[in-house]
Amino acid sequence: MGILDDLKALTNLGGSATGEQHASTLSAIMEYINSPQVGGISGLQQKFQEKGLGGLVSSWIGSGQNLPISADQLQSVLHSDALNQAAAKFGVDPSHLTSMMTQLLPHVVDKMTPSGQAAAAAQ
Repeated sequence: MGILDDLKALTNLGGSATGEQHASTLSAIMEYINSPQVGGISGLQQKFQEKGLGGLVSSWIGSGQNLPISADQLQSVLHSDALNQAAAKFGVDPSHLTSMMTQLLPHVVDKMTPSGQAAAAAQ
């Protein structure tokens, strides 16, 4: 089972239109993380550290509990061009994507780092 399947199960996504919207949102989040502007998990981790939020992303990468993130904290870290591009590619409203990222980003990062370490972006 892949990362998207794991996350769909985690968020109880079915085959409904809402489930398809969530799948698009999850795909947009993955696209955002792996965009050249963000640079994968390690780039995302660096962006959080630069804003003084390294402990949050470290909790998602590590094997312990995933700490929550607020919309304001997330907004301070996001690369808006990369976010807008990912949202457009998957037909997701950027404000909806940002809102969903507060809920899903900790789980996405956690699932993308099963060994508890950040890897470089996929090229």
